[in-house]
Amino acid sequence: MTFDRLHDARVRGATFDWLSTQVDVHGDVLPRAVLAEGFQLDGQRVPLLGPQGIFKPRIMDLPLSFTTAPRGPYDDGFGADDLLEYRYRGTDPDHRDNVGLRRVAERRLPLVYFHGVVPGKYLAAWPVFVVGDHPERLTFSVQVDDADHLGLNLEAPLAVHGQDTVFRRRYETRLVRRRLHQQTFRERVLAAYRSECSFCHFRHSELLDAAHIIADAHELGEPRVTNGIALCRFHHGAFDRGFLGVRPDYVIEVRPDLLEEEDGPTLVHSIQALHRETIRLPRNPSLRPAPERLEQRYAEFLRGSRAS
Repeated sequence: MTFDRLHDARVRGATFDWLSTQVDVHGDVLPRAVLAEGFQLDGQRVPLLGPQGIFKPRIMDLPLSFTTAPRGPYDDGFGADDLLEYRYRGTDPDHRDNVGLRRVAERRLPLVYFHGVVPGKYLAAWPVFVVGDHPERLTFSVQVDDADHLGLNLEAPLAVHGQDTVFRRRYETRLVRRRLHQQTFRERVLAAYRSECSFCHFRHSELLDAAHIIADAHELGEPRVTNGIALCRFHHGAFDRGFLGVRPDYVIEVRPDLLEEEDGPTLVHSIQALHRETIRLPRNPSLRPAPERLEQRYAEFLRGSRAS
């Protein structure tokens, strides 16, 4: 069967346009149900992912996307060279899904990468390109590019990638890696706290943050829920600026000078009323804030209180 590059480019282009619209609607993290339903093109449905990691919709001859499931069976991850190492499906390099991704690489076609941050939610990155194939370790190497380099030009021959492409893709991949870290941390913390502010019980996730207890020195390391607290935007700001502290026994303290201040109902109900209250904790004890991290942050709070 002859590969129809024009048809393939049209589907990929429509996919990228549709994903941009979905990000505008849902934000960076997209629901699996939306991605699995996909969109309509020429009367045919184009889903973007399926049960397996490497996915080809019926309307196409070659894969359109690949997915890392949250807490999935494969050890996908980023290396020091700013490459995503994506595991083959199974252990057979000639499995049809692995062959399909290899054919995409040979034609230098762009794909979508879906990274599961928590069950049912995915961060999408596109365009991404397979830049290496390693049967000896059952992995593909993948890099992200920017939207101006989709690789869908049907008239021009396949370009030879120079140093500018290498540097650009390293930069773009690094940005996606940072986004994945931040969004995974946020989604896991909010899930642990049932999308509720630990201080005031506010429940609208659009205005909730995953606040770090201790600033993450290893910015791109595995996100740790035990170093986070779900807070509304107001209390996140108050916590970060030392208006409020949390003791290792999960009790909130208000900075002493603020307890004496008189400045209207917001101060009374949103700050002063929290003094000596216990924060709401995740039901799973293993996801609760690490006492040693709280102790370090509380010591910083005390030093700031004495200086105020």
